[in-house]
Amino acid sequence: MSTEAPLRVAVVGCGVIGRLHAEVAAHSPDLEVAALVDPHAPAAEAVAEQLAGLGRPRPRVHPDLASALAAGGIDVVAVCTLSGTHADLALEALEAGVHVVVEKPLDVAMGPARRLRAAAAERPGQVVAVISQHRHDPASLAVHNALKAGRFGTVTSAVANVDWYRTQAYYDSADWRGTWALDGGGALMNQGVHTLDLLLWFLGTPVEVTAHTARLGHERIEVEDVAVAILRFEGGALATLHATTTAYPDLGVRLQVHGTDGSAVIAADELTFLHTRDAEGLEGDQVARELRDAAEAPQGGYANPHLTQWTDIAAAVREGRDPWVTLDDGLLALATVRAVYLSATLGKPILVADVLDGAYDDQETHTGSTAPVGE
Repeated sequence: MSTEAPLRVAVVGCGVIGRLHAEVAAHSPDLEVAALVDPHAPAAEAVAEQLAGLGRPRPRVHPDLASALAAGGIDVVAVCTLSGTHADLALEALEAGVHVVVEKPLDVAMGPARRLRAAAAERPGQVVAVISQHRHDPASLAVHNALKAGRFGTVTSAVANVDWYRTQAYYDSADWRGTWALDGGGALMNQGVHTLDLLLWFLGTPVEVTAHTARLGHERIEVEDVAVAILRFEGGALATLHATTTAYPDLGVRLQVHGTDGSAVIAADELTFLHTRDAEGLEGDQVARELRDAAEAPQGGYANPHLTQWTDIAAAVREGRDPWVTLDDGLLALATVRAVYLSATLGKPILVADVLDGAYDDQETHTGSTAPVGE
């Protein structure tokens, strides 16, 4: 446990994910929620009551980030608002001189994300992290560690499936859901980006994307509810990516990685299979052994990968180093999602490097073929 004073956090956006970040902070000796920001005061007050119920000091409540920053007493801003507002709010916080944590995705468009990246480069003393808490799952760590050590041999392929189900009522529950401007996409941008991030973490830099998207199971949304893509990586590996919100009754997430000397399967965040050639002949269950070696220190009685990532972020702030999940990681994941949508729209393979460099900035919004079959 740190003996230093906790970092004072302003949580911007008091919806579902903002409440989670506040709860995580309440269980961390490294963090204290100093301010809650939401234009809808009852939402912020509800989170303040939640924190009081957990025995933590009641934070200030502000209608916007500017007033929270002007009041002072903030070390870190956690951006937990609608996806299409992420980069602009993060930039506002960065320019105020505080550290920044952005929920996934980094934004819905490359332009704002690239401006944030340029501003961060001029402020090396300020930490900017993007939430990708599943990198801290023991299952993900076990696979990553084995890959990094070369124990899979030549990595040849991967299969990433995000087979979720969302009702029509889910999309009808808020005007911003299923819009390009604020949701930034559908099954891939909103639900599948975490699994895509793990795919990139495991296989490296994607080179080219070929994709199709469609809207087949929902009405009154602009975005896709099915996305299918093939990704080619720098190392030569190929991967298939499938994300949907039409897989009734919801089959969850499955990620497979294959190589000449080993393979692994993660299903529902659990390591269900890992077998490497170098472990053949060893006694005991290899999955259990790999998980034991990858396990991070428990955080008291509150087990949550968001807390594990926040612990790393707090350490990065105090040690003056990069966080484990950086702004560049979030930028690459966003560029890959955008490449999927561009490929589906333009009907051709898209180079991820071109998306990163701004070649498609004139097609930042309303991108993605979502026409139902027969339309």
